[in-house]
Amino acid sequence: MKTLTIAMHGVTGRMGTNQHYIRSILAIMRQGGVVTEDGQTIQIKPILLGRNESKLRQLAETVATQEIGHSVDWSTDVDAVITDAATDIVFDSSSTQMRATIVRQAIQHGKAVYCEKPIAIDPHEAFKLAAECESAGVKNGVVQDKLWLPGIRKLRMLRDQGFFGDILSVRGEFGYWVFAGDEPNQTVQRPSWNYRREDGGGMMIDMFCHWQYLINDLFGPVKKVLAHAVTDLPERIDESGKPYKCTADDSAYALFLLENGLTCQFNSSWATRVRRDDLLTVQVDGTKGSAVAGLRECWTQSLASTPRPIWNPDIPQPINFYEGWQKLPDATHYDNAFKIQWELFLKHVAAEADFPWTLRSGAAGVLLADAGETSSSQQRWVTVDEKELG
Repeated sequence: MKTLTIAMHGVTGRMGTNQHYIRSILAIMRQGGVVTEDGQTIQIKPILLGRNESKLRQLAETVATQEIGHSVDWSTDVDAVITDAATDIVFDSSSTQMRATIVRQAIQHGKAVYCEKPIAIDPHEAFKLAAECESAGVKNGVVQDKLWLPGIRKLRMLRDQGFFGDILSVRGEFGYWVFAGDEPNQTVQRPSWNYRREDGGGMMIDMFCHWQYLINDLFGPVKKVLAHAVTDLPERIDESGKPYKCTADDSAYALFLLENGLTCQFNSSWATRVRRDDLLTVQVDGTKGSAVAGLRECWTQSLASTPRPIWNPDIPQPINFYEGWQKLPDATHYDNAFKIQWELFLKHVAAEADFPWTLRSGAAGVLLADAGETSSSQQRWVTVDEKELG
């Protein structure tokens, strides 16, 4: 049995608390650890890090006791925990602007690094961080959770089985209405820094990092991007109830041209109202069939089941287009996507298991976001190539 001590920085945020701490780390502890291919059991010991003592104490004591029956360690002395020889892994899910400092401190002390995306705002900095990890020889990884969503796994299965025939196009729709904070009885769902560019916010830097690894894994590398970004709501209310100016894009529309010639279109918005199957849907159209994947479900329509619509605006639409689709059954148990990747990274650190989702792969997402921002500001196609950074 091997025990890995994990310094968890930034877990007091929504994503850090729910997905990484409760649904991943505590869930792994509750199941008794992670078992490697050779039968070795990996146990984990988390230490929660941050500046807010009351939040840390509540997570480490109250929440942990509810979930696993006992408390876990916590500290506000970030430097001491990261530099401690007993710490094996440093995880960071704080704001993007703090990422480089935490990662570099971990590298300097020979710790394995695992962090949220984006790993930086600037692609130069992102690739520099990746190179520093590689030069130091530390194991490293970046969160790419959407690869393990049940709906995406079903979509990948259809691709591997040849269901689509020749894939013709891909269309992604993502987002929902994020309340501005000035509506009665409606609290905001996302932190205010997400809508301030100077604090690392923005739809492109947030979501294009996801679209990069998702598109690359399912369909192939992106060659060029044509994008348009918009700040739809110019003012929102922050956590203290004060209005602030929104300086980051909250909607982004993009065409991604892949190296294999495939076109992917993704619309992303925090200012849209949902009338589709899920908060994220990815539709793949092929010569033999189509599929629409949400977060958990996936619907298919084969060529034989495709209806034959007739354009006639003078009569009510006679076809219910939803009825021609079949929902795929669950072929297996689908665990939490964040937890799955955590388990893979723990195996990587403990037993040399392969882990391709490194900081370098995370840097590729930052590069795509930067190309999207350049395309939007200059209103032109932009090539996505690390060599173009100069």
